[in-house]
Amino acid sequence: MLRSRATQTRRHVHIDIIFLVERLEALLANGRRMPMTNSVIVDQVAALDLIDQLRVAVPEEVRQAKRVNEETSRLVERAQEEAERILARAQEQAAFLIEERELTRAAAVRSREIIAAGESEADEIRRGADQYAAEVLIRLEGECIKALQSIKQGLALLDQRHPSAAGGPGGMGSDGSEFEGVVGQADQKSHAQL
Repeated sequence: MLRSRATQTRRHVHIDIIFLVERLEALLANGRRMPMTNSVIVDQVAALDLIDQLRVAVPEEVRQAKRVNEETSRLVERAQEEAERILARAQEQAAFLIEERELTRAAAVRSREIIAAGESEADEIRRGADQYAAEVLIRLEGECIKALQSIKQGLALLDQRHPSAAGGPGGMGSDGSEFEGVVGQADQKSHAQL
């Protein structure tokens, strides 16, 4: 009979221990009191049935509590791992963004430095080119002045050799050529330009 009760009780695996304890307490409280003693008479079958149910329920409750505890531990562990993964990902992303921002800032700084260096170098090249051009033009001017002076001296020499009074401009030279007139005209033009 006890086995059949225990088997029936095992069918109802999820029995609340508190409920069973309260029923046992009610059974004792409602039992008939023995006169002049603290003893009570209880229904043996009902008491044994409750005890059988407690025998089954207590280990099941313990197992269930253990399962809940293990599941809770697994969930906490999984949540902790996920939190660590999320944190690691966030840190990686933050590091990447910081590095990217730093690279962008460094690239902008480097770009400004390159532009400034390029502008400075271009200014220096321009100044050098201007100075070189000025030197070349001054040298050329000097050579032109020398050339003009040589030309003037040559013309003056030619004028001395062939006086203009003899033939006049466009006239014949002392040797009978038109050279003297041409030289005279060239001399007049160069003097007018000077």
